[in-house]
Amino acid sequence: MAALSTSDANAACHEPDESTKDFLMQQTMLRVKDPKVSLQFYTQVLGMRLLKRFDFEAYKFSLYFMGYEDPKNIPQDEDERSAWVFRQKACIELTHNWGTETAEGPVYHNGNSDPRGFGHIGIFVPDVYKACERFEQLGVEFVKKPDAGSMKGLAFIKDPDGYWIEILSDKLMKNMPN
Repeated sequence: MAALSTSDANAACHEPDESTKDFLMQQTMLRVKDPKVSLQFYTQVLGMRLLKRFDFEAYKFSLYFMGYEDPKNIPQDEDERSAWVFRQKACIELTHNWGTETAEGPVYHNGNSDPRGFGHIGIFVPDVYKACERFEQLGVEFVKKPDAGSMKGLAFIKDPDGYWIEILSDKLMKNMPN
């Protein structure tokens, strides 16, 4: 089996239907074992902000929406903020099922071992090497450092639950094969 040709890939795609013009990719959900540890990682290591938190006491879980938004644009009114967060592009929804923080060992499958499924999220950075130096200083676990393997100039790190995060820059991506 080989990759689809460009013409086959283009033939498989269709122009978006007019009814979908206001759709947007809003979130990717990751289940987390311990929200304190995950919130620290996503804010301190990756520089995201907590955009909105929702607690569902009846169902014993909480949602933490993370993203790269200017704090000046985040509504202060909680009701307005609740609606606003769902209009933001490319958020990470960290889902904490209460009680998992006390479980021994890993609680969730990261998708990168058999059976494979989910792979990773990707974070753009201006300079992969500088970002990775910082990650090393912060003790972040690497799956792949920028000069390891055959694809140079990109890296993969792990979050506290073992989810992979690709660290990439447009400098490498513009040289990718078409």
